[in-house]
Amino acid sequence: MRIVFAGTPEFAVPSLRAAAQRNEVVAVYTQPDRPAGRGRGLQPSPVKREALARGIPVLQPETLKAELARDALRALRPDLMVVVAYGLLLPQAILDIPTHGCWNVHASLLPRWRGAAPIQRAIEAGDPETGVCLMQMEKGLDTGPVLLSQRLAIGGSETGGQLHDRLAALGAQTLADGLGLLRAGMRPVAKPQAESGVTYARKLDKAEAKLDWSQPAEVLARKVRAFNPWPMAEAMLAGERVRIHGAIAVPAARGAVPGSVLQAGREGIDIACGDGALRIRVLQRDGGKAITAADYLNARPLPGMA
Repeated sequence: MRIVFAGTPEFAVPSLRAAAQRNEVVAVYTQPDRPAGRGRGLQPSPVKREALARGIPVLQPETLKAELARDALRALRPDLMVVVAYGLLLPQAILDIPTHGCWNVHASLLPRWRGAAPIQRAIEAGDPETGVCLMQMEKGLDTGPVLLSQRLAIGGSETGGQLHDRLAALGAQTLADGLGLLRAGMRPVAKPQAESGVTYARKLDKAEAKLDWSQPAEVLARKVRAFNPWPMAEAMLAGERVRIHGAIAVPAARGAVPGSVLQAGREGIDIACGDGALRIRVLQRDGGKAITAADYLNARPLPGMA
């Protein structure tokens, strides 16, 4: 089976590997190289690096709306196009080219969390579970019928990065299952998404990672987990900006001013919130590395140390 794969970030790499098993990946589409790192030099995407390592031709158009882009895809004679976190919208003219259309691996249980950041939004919202869907793509944003799905419980202390890795592996397995059925002539049955329960996972914004101590501690603890490793929750602690890598919500007496230090010791630094307290366990000062609260306090004692 001739497959064209479209993807960009690390999340898509396991799916590319799955697509390359027992199929011919004739080309990989990925985002153009972007500036990255301290030197801001152009860097290839993780998917591009994987494709080049496998000797697969790479295409990096700025858009797929031009007729030239359609002609290039037609010339590849794809049986199927697999799309995983590509980052470009596919117009209907592109969706219609492959024999079996375009399949998308999406990291949520659709119709919940359509959009750009389903992994982080699921943790932030306190969802007990998530999963992946293999979807037949159509013009709308993540609106297509679901071919296969797999559920996954979200761990109580799981970060966005940890859940990302588990869902990337699950997505690759789900894709492999779907491709196996298609090769055997048993195309998965497309089931329309439910009309109720639709939510949208808006793109992450660095500004939203600034914690607001007036919010409940449970809400902030979920944000800390969701935004690790990016954009990483940050807050002012005794006049100093820190990034918070690990924290939990704990009970606290009412009446304390949100943002004030309730206590600080080896177990962590408790900060008063709108409801309860956030116990910071791992944090990072500007220019430093992530350290435990105990190590932080050794270098910078705070009022209320235990």
